[in-house]
Amino acid sequence: MTDQPIRRALLSVSDKTGLVDLGRFLAGHGVEILSTGGSAKLLAEQGVPVREVADYTGFPEMMDGRVKTLHPKVHGGLLGLRDKHADAMKQHDIGAIDLLVVNLYPFEETVAKGAGFDECIENIDIGGPAMIRSAAKNHKYVTVVVDAGDYKAVIDDMTAHGGATSEATRRRLAAKAYARTASYDSAISGWFAGQLGDTFPERLTIAGTLQQTLRYGENPHQQAAFYVTGDTRPGVASARQLQGKELSYNNLNDTDAAFEAVAEFDPAESPAVVIVKHANPCGVAIAGSMAEAYRRALACDPVSAFGGIIALNNTLDGETAAEIAKIFTEVIIAPDATDQAREIIAGKKNLRLLLTGGLPDPAAPGMTVKSVAGGYLLQNRDNGRVFRDGLKVVTKRAPTEQELTDLLFAFRVCKHVKSNTIVYAKDGATVGVGAGQMSRVDSARIAARKAQDVAEAEGLAEPRTRGSVVASDAFFPFADGLLAAAEAGATAVIQPGGSMRDQEVIDAADAAGLAMVLTGMRHFRH
Repeated sequence: MTDQPIRRALLSVSDKTGLVDLGRFLAGHGVEILSTGGSAKLLAEQGVPVREVADYTGFPEMMDGRVKTLHPKVHGGLLGLRDKHADAMKQHDIGAIDLLVVNLYPFEETVAKGAGFDECIENIDIGGPAMIRSAAKNHKYVTVVVDAGDYKAVIDDMTAHGGATSEATRRRLAAKAYARTASYDSAISGWFAGQLGDTFPERLTIAGTLQQTLRYGENPHQQAAFYVTGDTRPGVASARQLQGKELSYNNLNDTDAAFEAVAEFDPAESPAVVIVKHANPCGVAIAGSMAEAYRRALACDPVSAFGGIIALNNTLDGETAAEIAKIFTEVIIAPDATDQAREIIAGKKNLRLLLTGGLPDPAAPGMTVKSVAGGYLLQNRDNGRVFRDGLKVVTKRAPTEQELTDLLFAFRVCKHVKSNTIVYAKDGATVGVGAGQMSRVDSARIAARKAQDVAEAEGLAEPRTRGSVVASDAFFPFADGLLAAAEAGATAVIQPGGSMRDQEVIDAADAAGLAMVLTGMRHFRH
C-alpha cells in the first residue's frame, strides 16, 4: 500500500468538538466536504464549503434522520476498490470517498443519565457504524476517524504527505474504528440484556476504554493496562488523583479492594478506615473520629500496614492525614479531603491521594468477571448483607449487646478477606485477621499469632483477641477451628452454618461457654 490522497471527505458527527477546524483544514487543501444535518449546518455557518449528503446522493434525508447515509453512493464510495471497481463506480456515478469522520450517537451517555427505553432506542446509531465498518474494511484506500482526538494526527499526516495519509495511519485508525463499533454494540447488547432481565445472555460481550498503560502487571515481566467501562460506581476508575506517582497494577487492585470494603460502613453512622495489603484487609475500625478509626485499624497489624492502602468512608481531615503520614503508605482513597489534609499529604510526594466524590453502594447489583483458560467466569457481585434480624442464636448463651454489635462488624469485614477467613474483632475494630489459608483452623491460629506478636511488640499484658468475637466466612467443618478461636480468647462466634457437623461445633461452643449465631449466608472470596 502507498500514501492515499484525500480528495473527498464525509463528515457526520454527533460530538462536534474540533469539527470546524478540521473542516477548514480540509477545505484549505482542496478537499470536497460532504456532510449531514447538524454537522453540515455548523460547517456552513462557519464559512466552510460543504455539500449536503442528500444533495450528493439525490435521495432526501428521511424518517426523522434514520435514513440519510444508507445509500450506494455513500457505501460504494467507501467500499469501492479504486482499481478493481473503477468501472462499476464510473458506471453508477459513484465518487470515491477518501476520508470518513464519524462519531456515534451518544448511546452510552443516554443510558448513563437514566433515560427511558424509547429514548435509548433512538440513540442507537445505525448509519454511523455501517459507514465506519465500510471505511475500515477498505482502509487500503480510505482513512476513517471515530475520535476527535485523532483529528490532529490526520492533519499532521496529511501535512507531512502532501495531502495524503500514510498506510500506518490508516491501519491504526481502522483498528480503532472496529474497536469502537465493537464496544458500541457491546454497550447496546448489555443494556438490552438488562432490560430483559437476562443476567446471563447467550453471548457475552465485554468492552472497555484504555485509561492507562501500566508500567507492568503483578510482576515486572508482565505487561498490563487499565481499562474503564463507563460504569458510574465510585471507585478507582472514576477517582481523581491529586498527587503521587502513577498507580501500578497492584495499587489499582488493592485500592479497589480497600474502597469496596470501607463502603460497607455507613459514614452517617461512624467514620471507618480500612487498611489493605495484598488485597486483604489487615486492619479495619470504626470510631468517633476518622483519626481514631485509623489508629485503631493500624493497631490490628502495624507491620503489615507498612506500604499499604488506606481507604476512608468520609472526608480525609488534617488530623488523620498527619497520622497516616507517620508511616510509609502507597495510596489513600477517600470521598474527599480538606485543604489541610491535602497540604499535609503534599509533603509525601510519592503518596497517591485519590478522591472519588462518593462511596459505592455495597448493596447495589453488579457483575464480576474472571478469566480462566478458554473462557470467563461471570457472577453477581457479592452484595449480600447480614443484619440482626437475620441471625439465629444456636448456643445456650446468647451474645451480649456489645458482642452482637462486634459480630456483625466482624462478619462484614469477613466478606472482603480472602478465604478461608477468620476475623477477630473487639469494640468496632479488627484485632486479628487470618486470610487465605487452606484450612480454617490455620486462619484462626495465624490471626491469633499476629495478635500475640502485636501484644509483645507493644508490651501489652495480653493480646487484644482476649474478650473479642470471631467471624468465619464459611462454616466450621470441624470444631478445631472454633476451639482455636476460643483459645485465642474469643467469647462469641458468627458463622454461616450448614456443615454436617454443625451440632458438634455448637456443642463445642457450649462447652467453652461461647455464644454463637448463624447467618445462613457465606462470603467466600477467592
